[in-house]
Amino acid sequence: MTRSIKKGINLDERLLKKIAGKNPLQTPMVKTWNRACQIAPEMVGFTFGVYNGKSHIEVLVSEDMVGHRLGEFSPTRKFIKHGGKMQKELEQKKKEAEIAQAKAATAAAADKK
Repeated sequence: MTRSIKKGINLDERLLKKIAGKNPLQTPMVKTWNRACQIAPEMVGFTFGVYNGKSHIEVLVSEDMVGHRLGEFSPTRKFIKHGGKMQKELEQKKKEAEIAQAKAATAAAADKK
């Protein structure tokens, strides 16, 4: 998503007008559908609701985000998990280990009394 220097940065003027002269802490979430808009230093501290195709995801802008795009912080795909037999076996072993650890901790607590 590079942009040439002669074109300038991609800022949404309407978005900047919405936050102009306002206090970031007292301003409610500013909804936007413009995911390609770059984050400017004036936007630091504000909370934006960036649309991901289904809902608005809250994005609190910090100084580290300046120069990035709003859409980078609002994922459009939801990762569930990789599945299969191996994954089920790993999860079951992990659960058994947690149970054994909890039993050992309760037994140690009972011995101290």
